[in-house]
Amino acid sequence: MKYILAHDLGTTGNKATLFSEDGNLIDSEVYSYDTHYFNDTWVEQNADDWWKAVCNTSKNLIAVTGVNPNDIAVISFSGQMMGCLCVDKQGNPLRPSMIWADQRALDQAKQIEKHISQWDFYQIAGHRNAASYGMQKLMWVRDNEPDVYKKTYKTLNAKDYAVFKLTGKFYTDYSDGNSNTCLDINKFEWSDDILRYADIDIDKMPEVKPSTFNAGGVTAEAAAECGLAVGTPVVLGAGDGLTANVGAGSISPGKTFCCMGTSAWIATTSETPIYDEKMRTVTWAHAVPGLYALNGTMQYAGGSYNWLKNTICTKEIADAEALGQSPYDLMNAQIAESSAGANGVVFLPYLLGERAPRWDPYAKGAFIGIKPETTRGDMLRSVLEGATMNLAIILDILQTKVSITEIMALGGGAKGAIWRQIMADIYNTKITVPSILEEAGSMGAAVIGGVGVGLYKDFSAIEQFINIKSEHLPNPDAVQAYKSVRKHFDACYDALKDVFFEMSK
Repeated sequence: MKYILAHDLGTTGNKATLFSEDGNLIDSEVYSYDTHYFNDTWVEQNADDWWKAVCNTSKNLIAVTGVNPNDIAVISFSGQMMGCLCVDKQGNPLRPSMIWADQRALDQAKQIEKHISQWDFYQIAGHRNAASYGMQKLMWVRDNEPDVYKKTYKTLNAKDYAVFKLTGKFYTDYSDGNSNTCLDINKFEWSDDILRYADIDIDKMPEVKPSTFNAGGVTAEAAAECGLAVGTPVVLGAGDGLTANVGAGSISPGKTFCCMGTSAWIATTSETPIYDEKMRTVTWAHAVPGLYALNGTMQYAGGSYNWLKNTICTKEIADAEALGQSPYDLMNAQIAESSAGANGVVFLPYLLGERAPRWDPYAKGAFIGIKPETTRGDMLRSVLEGATMNLAIILDILQTKVSITEIMALGGGAKGAIWRQIMADIYNTKITVPSILEEAGSMGAAVIGGVGVGLYKDFSAIEQFINIKSEHLPNPDAVQAYKSVRKHFDACYDALKDVFFEMSK
């Protein structure tokens, strides 16, 4: 039996997962690391912590499972995107990595706007020109830390640094290249035009390859640190948003999933880049070479539900602890007592502003329509409905481009049956639920690795990893009720948009 070791380098830590070649999850290990928040919008991590996490989890998995390192056929990666780690020619980090959440490069994004419109930029990169992307962060280094920029040999994302530490080679894949916003998604190569407008040296970008590219074997030095066998193939993998596409089975046109975490997104697959006239959605280079992932991400979906638990539902937290249950179970029981539309209460889920589809950093959260007869269950339900209403706008945009007949629900937010049914009713689409909700990134990385070394003939191998345990069909009465709620939801945001802006001054 051969095994696949998949590392998922996320924001809070690395999760290493061992799969057998027939798709069974053997075991997983998590190693947490620190994130440093300061100066309001600056967010950094130390790359050495990523490497410690890879080494620690690899050794622990091998020890706990008893798997012979020589039976690990390939190591592959999923990783946080949109970062900027500057390294020298020997691969030594020159400063901490600015991760995806860092927003300091606003002035640098404005510099690019002097040379190219948002629409023209969007058509090359598939994304808006914004401070959150990797290239704009590298521009900030150039403008504010010129000595670091001068010494920078390559700029990397988290998984790219781990690949370097294992193999000694500098590469990135198309999806992580795309997260720099200087990859031409029409050609799958660095854009000379965008890099010229940004005044960034193309040589500071790593060589870009497909996700299935075999970067080389594990070096003797790395093997000693990680407990792996010398020469074990290392396949690049992809950014976490795109390994999730593979892990959800979204590997052909129209295959769609909704990932419900702190943030949430709906993504589907296309054979060509697809551009929204209002630039509300983005197009990624897919982890499946040659395909594209259409995506719209909202800022605070599960985050809104978690905020609700921690602020309004403190009683449920206390009761759940006494009963040995999850607070969400007690909250969901009350939500089930409220009907579709939450008795007229509308919740705007914009506690952290909004990305897709509003692209409004000034937006705020709000409960609207509270009456004397409003119940606690109505207010709780309105939060789930508000987040889902916002995602439904993204789905509507995608459906103008691609035919979507069912959606797989993933992530922590998909654990509750009540929220999954709300999705089915608001989306008016069948929702499928896999037996494993939170391993899509790891499963995707595993399949990418398996394809990369010839263990699998193609990406259809993901079907042996996915087991659908249940599904939710739309309730016709609820579907009808939500049509008017959708109108109210949009009208409430439109009415308050200017107010939110004034409140932000």
